[in-house]
Amino acid sequence: MTNDPISPAARADAACALFCGGANCAQAVAAAFADLVGVDTETMLRISSSFGGGMGRMREVCGACSGMFLIAGWLYGYSDLTDDTVKKEHYALIQRMAADFRAKHGTIICRELLASLKPTDTPEPTKRTAEFYKVRPCVRFVETAAEILANLIAERQK
Repeated sequence: MTNDPISPAARADAACALFCGGANCAQAVAAAFADLVGVDTETMLRISSSFGGGMGRMREVCGACSGMFLIAGWLYGYSDLTDDTVKKEHYALIQRMAADFRAKHGTIICRELLASLKPTDTPEPTKRTAEFYKVRPCVRFVETAAEILANLIAERQK
């Protein structure tokens, strides 16, 4: 990391390194921000582990987006279950982040992002080989999600 704790480039690099080190897409994004929410990396890896591969490899919402939303909720979420104004503001924030991701990649749905790859319905994780990283575009999605989140955090700190 740089001296700037919110540097989008540094956070994106950290997320990509986690992904290339074996973390799933959600884990990579969430764990790259664990220090900002006061959680150790191992705990964040566990908390976010179910969201990889579009929710347990079901190819639903992109795990990188889920990791991004998880941290946004931790930092800016609501706990007053009766305050509809706060809920609305938070949902608007999540929708804005999703729109930013869509603007770059066209969708937040994993199976659509991976449309060029053979579909799978098995829970078996794909082996992380050189071919995996050459063919699979997920590291770009991890990078985008981390950048969007880091930019949001920096913007809110101004």
